Amino acid sequence: MSTHEHGAPATARHLTRNQSLVFDALTAADAPLSAYAILDALRDDGLRAPLQVYRALDKLVEAGLVHRLESINAFVACRHPHDHRSRIIAFAICGVCGQVTEFSDETVERRLGGWAGEHGFHPDKTVIEIRGTCSSCSPA
Repeated sequence: MSTHEHGAPATARHLTRNQSLVFDALTAADAPLSAYAILDALRDDGLRAPLQVYRALDKLVEAGLVHRLESINAFVACRHPHDHRSRIIAFAICGVCGQVTEFSDETVERRLGGWAGEHGFHPDKTVIEIRGTCSSCSPA
């Protein structure tokens, strides 16, 4: 059972072996990983089939421990404990080094929530991805 349903992300003690392996691989990674990169990294740990990784990723995303970055078809471990059901999650993705910064912004959340309310729109999830160059990779 994940405690995410109650507003907090699940903890490692609620994870299966495969979920723990995938979560640990993402937590240790310096950049987002594709499902196949995760599979390659975990072959020696007994993960042999893509379906094993995808099932683990699905549960980790559902629990709020991992995020899928749609624009680059990769996954990152959640870096901030927050309620993923009600917050807007934003990611700044460096196209040079691959570094991902996760953040939220109350002003953006208010503005998008206001727009949704004015238009009778009921969002299920809002994820913003900003692609560009981080300060470490930008020319001086």
